[in-house]
Amino acid sequence: MQGLVLDGGGDTMMKSIIFHVTTAACLGSSSSDTGKGQSKLSSNKVTHGFHLVEGRSGHDMEDYHVAEYRYENDHELGLFAIYDGHLGDSVANYLKANLFNNILKEPLFWLDPEEAIKNAYSSTNKYILENSKQLGPGGSTAVTAIVVDGKDMWIANIGDSRAVVCERGTANQLTVDHEPHTTNERKRIEKQGGFVSTFPGDVPRVNGQLAVARAFGDQSLKAHLSSEPDIKHIQINSNVEFVILASDGLWKVMKNQEAVNLVKSTKDPQTAAKRLTSEALDRMSKDDISCIVIRFRC
Repeated sequence: MQGLVLDGGGDTMMKSIIFHVTTAACLGSSSSDTGKGQSKLSSNKVTHGFHLVEGRSGHDMEDYHVAEYRYENDHELGLFAIYDGHLGDSVANYLKANLFNNILKEPLFWLDPEEAIKNAYSSTNKYILENSKQLGPGGSTAVTAIVVDGKDMWIANIGDSRAVVCERGTANQLTVDHEPHTTNERKRIEKQGGFVSTFPGDVPRVNGQLAVARAFGDQSLKAHLSSEPDIKHIQINSNVEFVILASDGLWKVMKNQEAVNLVKSTKDPQTAAKRLTSEALDRMSKDDISCIVIRFRC
């Protein structure tokens, strides 16, 4: 579906109602956070569960998430996101509070969701950079998912937080890992006057500093980073079982199909999210680990 056609009807009193249906706060960050919820109005049922755990890297938790449902313009929206901060959590916290609002305020959202998402990512990053004195020098990756009426999903990402869909038991990656050493990212960085370091024993980094080529914030690297998201639209049908959103703390130690196999054997999405984080810890992941499992029933 390229756009959403509205009939202009509906109960105006219902517009912009937010449904928070979780067993824990669905917006936030802590050393350990978990919860679940479900859609209320869509004929195609959507359920979700999330679990976040602080890593073993010696700094405070820098991951934030969003998992909520809203009723907007006679449509039920499921809003899900993982924001993986670095050099502090201020930017990730700002994204948690503002990015979806910025997307939904875009005039084009109901006609051209992809363009609206791109515009909102760009304007949000501009604000973050212009207010770096308040928000600090750090940044954040992002993976966001917008589910409309349980029928369509738009996934967007910058950085290395990832979305993976299970279709008939097979894992398919919906996002792009924006790593500095990939051909397109390296060319863009070098064209803008930056460089990609490849020191022995370390991952490739932009200007020897950041291990992702796209991110929000990072004032000192703004000339060489991109905040343009890769965006994927999928129609949710009987082949689509669930989607996993997770920070790189999970994906560094687990392949896409391994994660899908683990979730597939666990009906409850919150339990599945807990199993993913537990398995990542068992595999000695040191980074913060955050994941959301979104299940569909058509």
